[in-house]
Amino acid sequence: MSESATAYAEEIKSLGEKIVGLTLKQAKELSDYLKDVHGIEAAAGGAVVMAAPAEGGAAAAPVEKTEFDVVLTSFGDKKLDVVKVVKNLTGLSLIDAKKLVEGVPSKIKEQIAKDEAEKVKKELTEAGATVELK
Repeated sequence: MSESATAYAEEIKSLGEKIVGLTLKQAKELSDYLKDVHGIEAAAGGAVVMAAPAEGGAAAAPVEKTEFDVVLTSFGDKKLDVVKVVKNLTGLSLIDAKKLVEGVPSKIKEQIAKDEAEKVKKELTEAGATVELK
């Protein structure tokens, strides 16, 4: 690797070395954190894409989300009822549905339309579960 003429601040060098030293699992967690908390994600080719603030501090019109994940956050007091609903919604075996329910938080459905996500949420909450749409 050739030495470039650009001088980097010591804190940038240190941060870069920490990032390079991450394990694959840590790098994935960092990627998820940056995406979920700060809206930053890597684009194809490794470039970083982030939402830029609007000019003059005015907020840009928010883009309406069209696809949602249904995330089970708690199965409540009626675990068996929730397992049955998850089994029916996902087509999983009873054992796999039970594992999914017990592993909360769990994504029950991913990238589905808002109306379908609301329907799934309603079925799960009626069975006693706590659900979030993300």
